Amino acid sequence: MRLESKMLQDRAFAAKSITIATVVAAYWIVSISLVFVNKYLLSSRSLKLDAPYFVTWFQCLVSVALCVLLRGLSYLKPNLIAFPSIRIDPRVCRDVAPLSLVFVCMVTFNNLCLKDVGISFYYAGRSFTTVFNALLSYAILGQVTSLKAWICCGFIVFGFLLGLDQEKLAGSLSVSGVIYGLLASLFVALNAIYTKKVLPTVDNSIWKLSLYNNFNASFAFLPVLLFTSDIGHVMEFPQSGRVNLLFVLLGSGVLGFAIGYVTGLQIQYTSPLTHNVSGTAKACAQTVLGYLVFAEIKTALWWLSNVIILLASFGYTIVKRQEMLATHLNEADERLNALTASLNKMKDGSGVSAEGIHGNNYDDCNSSDKLAKSSA
Repeated sequence: MRLESKMLQDRAFAAKSITIATVVAAYWIVSISLVFVNKYLLSSRSLKLDAPYFVTWFQCLVSVALCVLLRGLSYLKPNLIAFPSIRIDPRVCRDVAPLSLVFVCMVTFNNLCLKDVGISFYYAGRSFTTVFNALLSYAILGQVTSLKAWICCGFIVFGFLLGLDQEKLAGSLSVSGVIYGLLASLFVALNAIYTKKVLPTVDNSIWKLSLYNNFNASFAFLPVLLFTSDIGHVMEFPQSGRVNLLFVLLGSGVLGFAIGYVTGLQIQYTSPLTHNVSGTAKACAQTVLGYLVFAEIKTALWWLSNVIILLASFGYTIVKRQEMLATHLNEADERLNALTASLNKMKDGSGVSAEGIHGNNYDDCNSSDKLAKSSA
């Protein structure tokens, strides 16, 4: 019986691992593709389109349109596509509004950073996400960060500063790009935390969250477009290249919709912390691709800064994982002690000792703890 139970547990763990790996892989592919497409839109010498706010706003519009399209397809082919009903509830819009504001800031500063820096350095600016996650977890969730975790954050800061120094020596440092990168890191961390908090408002539906998020963001961008010159730059774009521009914009919009979905999915299947670390690791691969595609020349210390940031980020993850596991085990011990105390007070005359029941329950708790440990 125990053997069959263990086999079922192993199968469940394997299925869960495959699901998580698939979600993380989808996030990596969509995110890296979106970065390269946006880089082309924002600072390509052949395209020459200086309209970062318009590009971001257009991506939000495409996301809303795709939600409507998928709902229509799910109505026609319910066995093929499942999509929630499209009904904008003002109350839900209001509840999702804080996350939408964070989302607008996140994608805006991401694009502004990408416009001013190369793809290879884009990773270093985003590395502060882990540091901001530790700070915001305490400020918003009341979670205390241990000394070991702060030491890892210190190494991330050191690696970041070393990368800045090497960019300055190479003459490619963009101060505005660095500031935008830091702000992007801040709002990426905020987005992960608020997504977890807001999901219950939309019945834990990633599709609904994407709809409301992009619907709110579409309106939030309108004042920005009115007070910037992005619309004028788009109107002045050469007519001969407008078809090509439209296709690239649509492609970026589809990827923008997909990244919102896979990001929420990754947070839902893992955690805000794991999502941030996955983003950092993805950015490392993205750095190498940017280096290869654009044939950049980087020093050994520049590469060392990236390695330091990566190792410190993974070190932070390991520390937090150990802390969460220790918390889980302590909670299990507390439940076990409470159960033992309750059994000792019982006087049912059954003749079964609390110690005997304690032993059986301890075996069950121990086996469940081992499963939890393997899942972690």
